[in-house]
Amino acid sequence: MKRDGIPLGRIAGVPVYLAYSWFIIAAFIVIFFGPLVSRTFPFLGGGAYVVALGYALLLLLSVLAHELAHALTAKAYSWPTAKIVLTLWGGHTSFGTVRSTPGRSLLVALAGPAANLLLAVAGWLVQPLLEPASVGNLLAQIFIWANLLVALFNVLPGLPLDGGRIVESAVWKATGSQDRGTVAAGYAGRIIAIGLAAAVVVPPYLRGAAPDLQVILLTALVSGFLWMGAGASIQNARVRLRLPSVSAGALMQPAVSLPAGSSAANARELLATRPGTALVITAPTGQPWAIADQTALAGIPEQLAAATPVDAAARTLAPGAYVPAAAAGSELVEYLAKLQGSEYAVIDQDGAVVGLLTQAAVLGAIKARSGRTRPPQS
Repeated sequence: MKRDGIPLGRIAGVPVYLAYSWFIIAAFIVIFFGPLVSRTFPFLGGGAYVVALGYALLLLLSVLAHELAHALTAKAYSWPTAKIVLTLWGGHTSFGTVRSTPGRSLLVALAGPAANLLLAVAGWLVQPLLEPASVGNLLAQIFIWANLLVALFNVLPGLPLDGGRIVESAVWKATGSQDRGTVAAGYAGRIIAIGLAAAVVVPPYLRGAAPDLQVILLTALVSGFLWMGAGASIQNARVRLRLPSVSAGALMQPAVSLPAGSSAANARELLATRPGTALVITAPTGQPWAIADQTALAGIPEQLAAATPVDAAARTLAPGAYVPAAAAGSELVEYLAKLQGSEYAVIDQDGAVVGLLTQAAVLGAIKARSGRTRPPQS
């Protein structure tokens, strides 16, 4: 809970957290808008900053409504919704593993901007009921414009914005691959980040004027956020695209097995006929139990090798650290993530040991940009 922020409770069964970073944007709003409110309503004195804080809280409620719209729409499709976190940049809703369609993904994404449009309409209906020159009227105006801007900004067609799902869903529908759609939407997000920066910086220079420093800093923050979010989407999608080619059988180092208690001499003879092969030691139950350390095995004096068990030159595997040779893709990665240790015996369909798989080989294959990652030799 400390990592996510301050727990605010549950809404419709979904945990809601307020990230500590939110207080940064709240302080910015109070510092920036406090003097503006003070000039508009001089009689408020220090109360102008309380009004500015009220605006920060209204914006927080708008973001919460945005994220709740995502969560509730997802729940309508029985998506597992892990949590909502309200952050410096707005907020995000985390989902569990789901099987979706382009249409459903798009509806869940666009539910957030739709909620902000409804809030803007609600503010527009309430505003005429307030005194024209009152604090309430000012907050209503700010509330309306803030929700309109949040809605319009989020429907821009590029990740990490909600509108990026428009591009993702279109490419997903055309290619049958959600991940290819995510890559395309990520690049669209980068184009939006560049376009936003250019739209703010270029026009003043064309008019022979310098853009306002505060505007430049704010634009740099927003464009940087978009660029990094788009980059993360592209990278994650590329990893998922590579997963189908990641299999235990393709990445393993060939291995042979010996029962626990076998002599070091027998182990040496076996490995001498199979250079480059790992040696897996099996328990009495037949399950992989340990990996022979070939450096330590070679260091056993010749006169003692026949009487020394190979177990003395072995490193123990974590419990259950063996996988079928046919295991591949996300299923393999998710399974290995649940195991301790970084080495895993590979077995065939009959349960016989055929290889040794390392965590480094799997990570290397996932991260590789091209070519086949060769498994390291033990």
